[in-house]
Amino acid sequence: MKEEIKAYDNVLALIGNTPLLKLSKVTSNLEGNFYAKVEAFNPGHSAKDRIALYIIEEAERRGILKPGDTIIETTSGNTGFSIAMVSIIKGYECILAVSSKSSKDKIDMLRAMGAKVYLCPAHVSADDERSYYSVAKRLHEETKGSIYINQYFNELNIEAHYKTTGPEIWEQTNGKITHLVACSGTGGTISGTAKFLKEMNPDIKVLGVDAYGSILKKYHETREFDSNEIYPYRIEGLGKNLIPTATDFDAIDKFMKVSDEESAHTAREISRVEGLFVGYTSGAALQAVRQYAEEGEFTKDSNVVIIFPDHGSRYMSKVYSDEWMNDQGFFDSVNIEANQKVEVIK
Repeated sequence: MKEEIKAYDNVLALIGNTPLLKLSKVTSNLEGNFYAKVEAFNPGHSAKDRIALYIIEEAERRGILKPGDTIIETTSGNTGFSIAMVSIIKGYECILAVSSKSSKDKIDMLRAMGAKVYLCPAHVSADDERSYYSVAKRLHEETKGSIYINQYFNELNIEAHYKTTGPEIWEQTNGKITHLVACSGTGGTISGTAKFLKEMNPDIKVLGVDAYGSILKKYHETREFDSNEIYPYRIEGLGKNLIPTATDFDAIDKFMKVSDEESAHTAREISRVEGLFVGYTSGAALQAVRQYAEEGEFTKDSNVVIIFPDHGSRYMSKVYSDEWMNDQGFFDSVNIEANQKVEVIK
């Protein structure tokens, strides 16, 4: 009797169960044990695959989403890619309102996946009619047979990570995790993962990462929205100029703010030193770990899991471009000198 061919039906079956990788070189001067949850191993190369599949299948289950419908979403790029990927497999149209802060690489990828893209100015208030929030709402109202995912205000965003990311980390660490470090944008990843882990062990510390120019850290500390905290910054998918209900602030112990420049350098360092090609936000996460370590957050017995949300290929025209880095005033002599020169054979 012949054995059956071992193959997956489609790419959606590959979502989740991403590896945990021990970091050694980039954390060699820190106390503790550090592990990266490498979400780039999802087929859409980011943690957003999890929420795209979960929210869409839940909408199908509830009868909200029907064959031939259109899925609409706001995105800085990664969620949009994941939704476009799921839409292809399931036969839905996909319309995305995208922040102009998103890299050209991300926008090109969305178009390559068949999504219709509306590029919206990044540095406007959330209630401005040009913001990607307002544009997505308008498109939903104008498009018959459409659903608006609305990841910032969708409780299923949290639930997706509560049911997948949290249990995976608990199992992979055999329950020995002491700290979770994760960036917060919509807040779904950190909130859902934290909720599960704290149910298993309430002593686990959940350490958030925020950006300078975002209001999340101050809101967490004061529960007050301070518009004076808001100013333009470059990191994509991190921080917010509004309060997402998909963020469970009670599940997060504290926040650390990181800068655009240091996060960019750190992303490049991870790629160069660990051989792990990560995105801008992963650099932000490790940068926060270093800053938390400076404050004495970890001991030699700490087992710290850091969520690396996406892949470096999304940022070729940004943090992995020497020209872009220099244009931002982020001159990176260490990484530039370490990179192999390109020799042209004539």
